[in-house]
Parts: sequence; C-alpha cells; structure tokens
Amino acid sequence: MSSLETKPLSERFEHLLSVMSGNRFLQKQGIGNEVPFFICPYQPKDSMEMEQIQKQLIKQLHQKGVHVLEINLYDLTIELLQERDIFEQILEVESSVSKEELKELLQNVLDSAEHLIPAISKKLQDSEFHILFLSGVGEVFPYIRSHNVLNNLQSRAKDKPTVMFFPGKYTHSLESGASLDLFGLLQDDKYYRAFNIYEYKV
Repeated sequence: MSSLETKPLSERFEHLLSVMSGNRFLQKQGIGNEVPFFICPYQPKDSMEMEQIQKQLIKQLHQKGVHVLEINLYDLTIELLQERDIFEQILEVESSVSKEELKELLQNVLDSAEHLIPAISKKLQDSEFHILFLSGVGEVFPYIRSHNVLNNLQSRAKDKPTVMFFPGKYTHSLESGASLDLFGLLQDDKYYRAFNIYEYKV
C-alpha cells in the first residue's frame, strides 16, 4: 500500500490533481510501453468523499484545460438495459429468482466484451477528452468484474490515461502478483497491468 493511501483525503486530492494536470501523466511518460491504466484505491467507508473528490478533480482539471470523460459503470449498465428494453423485465423477475440466477442473467446481457466495452468505446469516440475516469465499480459487482473491464478495454483505451476509482486495495506481491481486492475483502482476480496512481511521480 502506498503511504499516500492512508493520508487525509485533502492530501490525496492534492496529489491526484498535481499528477493528472501534469504533462508527464497526460503524455503517458514513466510507464514504459504499458497501457496507461491507473488504479485509485480507497477505503469503502470513504466512498461518499471520493465521489466529491472526483467531482472536484473534474472541475479543477477543466479549469486547467484538462478535460475528463467520466463513465460510471452502474449508470452505464442501467443505460444498456434500458436501451435493450430489458430493464423493466429484470426488475420484475428480481424478487422471484435466486441471486445466482440474477447474477447469471446480468452477466449474459452485460457481457464485457460483447456489450459493455463497445458502449464505452462509443463514448470514447464521441467525446473530446484527455483523461477517462471509470467509477461505479463497487455497485456493479459481481455481475461486472473490474479486471474484465480493464482486460477488454486495453486495446480500445490506450491513447489516453484511464483512472479507475476502486473501493478496495490494489496489491502487488512476489508470491501472488497483483490483484484487485474489492472492498479490501473480495479478491476481484488478478490484474497486473495498471499502476497505483498514488505511486506515480508528478
């Protein structure tokens, strides 16, 4: 864990603003030939404050001429279900099917490669931006897994930095490699190609 992750939110905000408004970050320097994916981990109890931080970042970055495209995965899934006219059906069956059946149903209709990533790609193509923010990760678990989103997004979002706001821990160890531990409890599977934004130098 980066020492910054335990610092007050105001200090974390200052680091994020400095990093994201800097040319080094915007020009994808210091990451070798890796995909410019960054994880911004935070404790789930800080979720409300982190939402405010994201809004402040978007506003202050905009003032510095850096434009952010924010995609909330939860809002996007609702949008996709409504577009396909199945949102109401899912609400109707929700109380009569098991959690496992509902999860399977949602995983099928919101498959990352087939539906979610094309929808994100369309938003990328339709927008002028410098940084992509991905949020809503905790709300879409377990029918959408963050490592699946990142894996499938690698080929589509490599031109601009992507920051995923993650309610949990992004850990690296020699024994187990890197993993996204949602809520600090659930190992949301291996993903090693992203950088912890708190460890990125301004």
